[in-house]
Amino acid sequence: MMTYTDKSGPFTHAATSVSKTMNTVLLALVPATLFDIWLFGWPALFLFAITIGACMGAEALCLNWAGKPLKPTLCDGSAALTGWLLAMSLPPWAPWWIAVLGAVFAIPLAKHVFGGLGQNVFNPAMVARVALLVSFPVQMTLFVLPHPMFATGSPGFMEALSITFGTGTLDSMSAASALGFIKTELSRGVPVAESIKQVPSLMDLASGVRIGSMGETSAVLVLLGGLVLLARRIISWHIPVTVLGTLFIMGTLFNAVDPTRFTPGWFHLMSGATFLGAFFIATDYVTSPVSKQGQLVYGIGIGLLTWVIRTFAGYPEGMAFAVLLMNSLTPIIDQHFRPRMFGRTRKGQPLPLKGE
Repeated sequence: MMTYTDKSGPFTHAATSVSKTMNTVLLALVPATLFDIWLFGWPALFLFAITIGACMGAEALCLNWAGKPLKPTLCDGSAALTGWLLAMSLPPWAPWWIAVLGAVFAIPLAKHVFGGLGQNVFNPAMVARVALLVSFPVQMTLFVLPHPMFATGSPGFMEALSITFGTGTLDSMSAASALGFIKTELSRGVPVAESIKQVPSLMDLASGVRIGSMGETSAVLVLLGGLVLLARRIISWHIPVTVLGTLFIMGTLFNAVDPTRFTPGWFHLMSGATFLGAFFIATDYVTSPVSKQGQLVYGIGIGLLTWVIRTFAGYPEGMAFAVLLMNSLTPIIDQHFRPRMFGRTRKGQPLPLKGE
């Protein structure tokens, strides 16, 4: 009589985990986030806290409705990271209900409808960003001049509460981001070569003291956070480098052809959410290709689509749209660039034995 022994397979166990990875990404975002909160004061802090809290609350409700335990999923950092990235893509003085609606779009509709963590097709934070932008274009494009916390003229605690939860004086201080200003001036017939002189210089854009969402005003700090992720091997270079390289090359080439119509490559890199998208959003494990060749194609597609949308479409910023469009192509890219199976050719044929 034969007996069978039930033993585990020889699987390799890594020292990392979902929670460790998420926490590392969150820590990499801390310097840029602290700078952004200081730059825009108490309203930005309130919006940041509400967005993360709403995403965590939505995650808990979805897990409860699905009959799943709250731990460890609620504590693994994935919902917090979604809320963090969403908060950095919003205007810093947006009203509270924008944050709550964004959490609804991101967690139940973009994540749990597909089965939860690891099964979503699209990046949840970018789904929320695009849905809010299409549904509430006024609130999502109403930016303010920097009001550093505790500085003269910056709203205090109670005034910030009225801005976030009530009727603040946002209209009197609203302004356009650099990308939005160039787009508006171009529609008025002002050449790019002239309008770009009125936006912050390269050094000013690098310093971060400028108009935009929280993820747009701290490009250098976001870049440093992305380099930390590369150094810790949380992400690889393939997606960020191809996104940034494609965007820079397209901007430089077309600006050389017609500087009155096209903005230069350096402006594309330093404006908008370029670094945030390249290092923290496009590199999402779930919605990006697995193979390195596929990641190169994926990154080139995001960079190209971002440039096309910024240049020809009605929206000044195109990173979120580009990421979602390439998310939809990820299964096709993975199918085309499948890794070679051990012992077989890339076409699936068995490798010839030694000596054959």
